[in-house]
Amino acid sequence: MKNQSYRNPVFYVSVCVISLLVILGAFLPKRFREIAQTLFNFTTINFGWLYLLAVFAFIIFLLALSISKYGKIRLGPQNSKPEYPFFTWIGMLFSAGFGSGLVFWGVAEPMSHFFSTPFPDLVGKSEEAARIAMGYSFFHWGISQWSVFAVVGLIIAYNQFKKEKNGLISTAIKPVVGGHKIVRNTIDSLAVIATVMGVATSLGLGILQMTGGLSSTFGIPNTTWIQLIIATVMLALYLLSSSTGLNKGIKWLSNLNLGLALLVLLFVFFAGPTVFILNSFVLGLGDYLTNFIEYSLRLTPYRGGSWVRDWTIFYWAWAIAWSPFVGAFVARVSRGRTIREFIFGVLVVPPAIACLWIAAFGGTALYSDLINGTGIAEAVNKDVAVALFETFGVMPLKTIMSILSILLIFTFLVTSADSATYILSSMTSKGSLNPVLIVKIIWGILITAIAVVLLLAGGLDALQTASLISALPFTIILVLIVIAFIKLLKDTELAKKDGKELK
Repeated sequence: MKNQSYRNPVFYVSVCVISLLVILGAFLPKRFREIAQTLFNFTTINFGWLYLLAVFAFIIFLLALSISKYGKIRLGPQNSKPEYPFFTWIGMLFSAGFGSGLVFWGVAEPMSHFFSTPFPDLVGKSEEAARIAMGYSFFHWGISQWSVFAVVGLIIAYNQFKKEKNGLISTAIKPVVGGHKIVRNTIDSLAVIATVMGVATSLGLGILQMTGGLSSTFGIPNTTWIQLIIATVMLALYLLSSSTGLNKGIKWLSNLNLGLALLVLLFVFFAGPTVFILNSFVLGLGDYLTNFIEYSLRLTPYRGGSWVRDWTIFYWAWAIAWSPFVGAFVARVSRGRTIREFIFGVLVVPPAIACLWIAAFGGTALYSDLINGTGIAEAVNKDVAVALFETFGVMPLKTIMSILSILLIFTFLVTSADSATYILSSMTSKGSLNPVLIVKIIWGILITAIAVVLLLAGGLDALQTASLISALPFTIILVLIVIAFIKLLKDTELAKKDGKELK
């Protein structure tokens, strides 16, 4: 088995660095948190402008590419067909890219902005605050963060399926930085470390949300044992799913996720204030499009304040740190689609679903507070984890919908972990499209162990902050990847004119 991880230095380096971070997070959580926060503040304060400019440039690049002559290039042989049906493909994108994040923040974010507004001269809990909250939530979950995933996914897919190369980040950047082994291994190790830390913290935070939902719905105490039971069941399921491969486990789970999400969404849409939801969606979409450039490049050097850094720059840093995983997975499931189809599917459909979700759930919560005088915003301000369940509290069938939502969160987490074990195994097996099962098992157990250890030690937030530090070097890497891709397309075009086949 020539692609086994134990022959790959990236595997050794990644495991050593991750183990060290876990030990620090578990035994010195306070000190680790302080160091991580200091480094994160340094990068976002001094380089927030770079994050904003880079993400905005990625959007322009993708839109220009989609309407150019290169848009008809197929990610694979020119006569190939898409590997997965459209619904399954979107389900895979949705599950890997959003995970349980949208379920968590679909109410929590608009209600947070409603309570404490993005603009200091705007009064909280007012009609105008509600409008701004919806528009800004659309912006944060819209095409900007998905442009980061699309850039990475498109270039990896082009290399894998058009040029028949491996799907490593180092291969995508090779036309610019060359093929020096140390440089390539460093880039790939950084991608693995960022992915592991991001997935582990997402699992841990998802477990916390599930235990909070179980406590709110059934009165089950939020104890360590409950968290361990959830983690163990989750591990067993995603290892079982990983063993069946992409075409069974992940495919079935992604379809289940998307179907269940649409079921919950339809219930809230029809059981909630339907007309208000539709009105807020249309108005929010208009505000999103109208203010897109302003929000994309918004900084406050004259006024000061940390809101943009705490929200927009934090989101973009998270998307960039998360991009090696999501981008590689998106690439793997997009074989056979044209560049134009890929960009439309990745850049438009998942953000559209996200905006509908936020309009339904966030709109219901806003309506309840504005019209009926409930206190969802105050509850969210105290604990963002209760946002979804507080909203169900003002709707019919609270218990049933809470159960379905807990199940949805669980399946999202299993799918994300399942996808991550596949991608990590590929990353540490020299980009193999079919990594061996034992490597998947190793990464699956390691991710769960990290999440549990840090959950028990209280170091999850610190590890999440630490993972975002990788966003700064990755921003530079992504810019170089775009340059490398443009160069590759031009070289391919020249080779075609010369009658040569460029590999």
